[in-house]
Amino acid sequence: MQIMDARENPERPIIGVGAVIMRDGEVLLIKRGKPPKKGEWSLPGGAQELGETVHGALKREVREETDLEIEVLDFLDTIDLVDRRGDGSVRYHYTLLDYLAVPTGGRLHASSDALDARFFNLDEALALPLWSETRRIISLAANRYEQLKGHPDDR
Repeated sequence: MQIMDARENPERPIIGVGAVIMRDGEVLLIKRGKPPKKGEWSLPGGAQELGETVHGALKREVREETDLEIEVLDFLDTIDLVDRRGDGSVRYHYTLLDYLAVPTGGRLHASSDALDARFFNLDEALALPLWSETRRIISLAANRYEQLKGHPDDR
């Protein structure tokens, strides 16, 4: 008996949140334990739950996947992830809201649906086989993080 993923074949897009967590020139990535993109390095995050704010979802997902507490610094971008089957039907559709964040507490370790979690320097992270949008968002976050470090009141 095959178990169906409740997020597969959606009637409408699912709102997802992602965090680009920066620390001393490094970025945190997780190895995904569930579809879509199972086994691939990605940003920590996941689906927003009913009644939950976007920032609340972001903090919960990061805590669940990495055991870290974060401070959200800035909004980065919105991305649509539409995964289609060969016949054109939609398997998954996420509208992803990505944010820049920094760790404020906790002890990093992979938990929940993350197979691994670690900080990479930017060159290492960008050399990994990442989804092109993940690579773009990491670069955007690194630039924004440097701007904020120079102007901390610019949040």
